[in-house]
Amino acid sequence: MNSHAASSSLVELKHLTFGYGGRPVLSDLSLRFPKGKVTALMGASGGGKTTVLRLIGGQISPQSGEVIFDGQRLDTSNRKALYQARRRMGMLFQFGALFTDLSVFDNVAFPLREHSNLSPELIRDIVLMKLNAVGLRGARDLMPSEISGGMARRVALARAIALDPELVMYDEPFAGLDPISLGTSARLIRQLNDALGLTSIVVSHDLDETFSIADHVIILANGRVAAEGSPAQVRASQDPLVHQFVNALPEGPVRFHYPGPSVAQDFGTDSGSDSGPNLGTNLGEKGANS
Repeated sequence: MNSHAASSSLVELKHLTFGYGGRPVLSDLSLRFPKGKVTALMGASGGGKTTVLRLIGGQISPQSGEVIFDGQRLDTSNRKALYQARRRMGMLFQFGALFTDLSVFDNVAFPLREHSNLSPELIRDIVLMKLNAVGLRGARDLMPSEISGGMARRVALARAIALDPELVMYDEPFAGLDPISLGTSARLIRQLNDALGLTSIVVSHDLDETFSIADHVIILANGRVAAEGSPAQVRASQDPLVHQFVNALPEGPVRFHYPGPSVAQDFGTDSGSDSGPNLGTNLGEKGANS
């Protein structure tokens, strides 16, 4: 890799391998996340997308390979260096993960109070600016139980950018949102990335909305990169798995039925008969298409 490629990437994974117990998740994976861009990290469930975020944040360590953040190896860093790197990162957890006993204001203020020596007056101004950026300055005194799911996600986003991070990671930011909230959240990710000069990594299954805001798309499959490029390039991929994924096709390398014995073996029937088990198979096939 040349020095220009290194300087243009805020995060890099090099020949990374990781698994849970005896189950491999990532295998000799190498990725780069370009500075100042929105990168979508996509793929089938269980493909290792959230694991990649956890590796970048230093919550887990790779079994082999390197995790590099702004030229610094995180997988071999001591605790102090890791915590310094984390202060330059923001994380939007799936469904927000707000502190339920803290107000909207106090949720956003939390990282500032924990990781800075700023005065209460300055913290107040910063919190209100962050809430204003996500359209919720007027909701400062509400509790998480008093706001909608979409609003909670925006509060969590304000908290994620409270310390002015260089990298923001989003784990399924659109899950469970209505179309209006989903569109609002997507626009916020794009606008904040550009206005604040962020580098964003978005893990999502929402193809249309994610592709509309992404500069760069990475599709993971079987622990490796199945496709990488602009949204248009990934959509045009002829790889069977990528084609199935981006077009939401029921038939392809990813099957509806988990591998197992045939219906005839399990039920002792002819697969072509009009028996109950065959009807169940047909219902399963219908479910795959529904």
